[in-house]
Amino acid sequence: MGRIYDALKRAESAQRTPKPSVNRNGNPDNVAYFVPKHVHPWERRPFTGMPAGIDSASTAHTEEATGGPALPGGPASRDAGATLGAVGSARAAEFSSREVLVARVEPHLLAITEPRSPECEQYRSLRTRLLQAGERQRMRAFVITSAGIGEGKTLTALNLAWLLAQTDGVKALVIDADLRQPCAADYLGIQTDCGLSEVLTGETKLLEAIVRLRPSGLHLLPGGAAREDVAELLSGPRFGHLLDDARKMFDYIIIDAPPLGVFTDANLLINRADAALLVLRAAKTRYSVVDRLLEQLPRERMLGVVLNRAEIGPDETAYYYQPRHQRVMAVPLEETEDDHGAANPEMIYLEEDMVS
Repeated sequence: MGRIYDALKRAESAQRTPKPSVNRNGNPDNVAYFVPKHVHPWERRPFTGMPAGIDSASTAHTEEATGGPALPGGPASRDAGATLGAVGSARAAEFSSREVLVARVEPHLLAITEPRSPECEQYRSLRTRLLQAGERQRMRAFVITSAGIGEGKTLTALNLAWLLAQTDGVKALVIDADLRQPCAADYLGIQTDCGLSEVLTGETKLLEAIVRLRPSGLHLLPGGAAREDVAELLSGPRFGHLLDDARKMFDYIIIDAPPLGVFTDANLLINRADAALLVLRAAKTRYSVVDRLLEQLPRERMLGVVLNRAEIGPDETAYYYQPRHQRVMAVPLEETEDDHGAANPEMIYLEEDMVS
């Protein structure tokens, strides 16, 4: 907890000039991602997009976004790709499809809108960590949640899932499980007829609710209609069966969960998934809140922490990115302890032992 506390404390202090340092050895371990302040992410406004007929997230974008490391080839990968019996028929299922148009998506879905940017490369680093966790620890279902509302969890989930789907040999699904305010389909600029809500209430079947997103190959289970009885639905047997079926069809599953500090829904999802990433916001989330949230969670499933809105000073080596409304620079994690100050978004990816 020391590094998290230190980062939050720095977010409440005066700005200090950072000491630039970029990890040049290609190893994504122990890397912090800093994101300067822009528009407050909780100021949600409808994303209306652009008229149809504009450039799509075409094959060119898909090829550009595949520059990160490929899926490791060990036992977990082979297990994830198993195609025997019912699993094989499930994986071969046909889904309805939607084309994702670049001009219609939320602009800060950088995996789609700016796939060649150095900012997007930070998401590839995060993707690599998940692939490594899948390889070493046989983790395949990951929950992305946050401490509170408007901290960038949905954009983190969608950017990460989009890049996972473009990894060679990986079939990925993103589930919009924030059923009180489902927004993944809106962020992607697509319309859907049904989603997780309707599957859990028995109004539709899972295979009918999942859509394939062209051209990435990412699959989406949208949230469907907003509901209030979310905890009851997620704690019921239908969601357990749904997740079991999804594991048979997909190699990696990203679950966009409701905020952890507001509802119990995220706890239910984490207990059924393999691991979780927690999104925090600098200058907002208190030490006591972080401590309380982490005490509620099974530590063995906490893969890392994303700290948004940490301040960094101007630097010629910095490059910015925005999970929801921000941009990004990478430095070794040990540099963040002494050299970075306050009040904007930071993305810190922490090893399991750093969270404890």
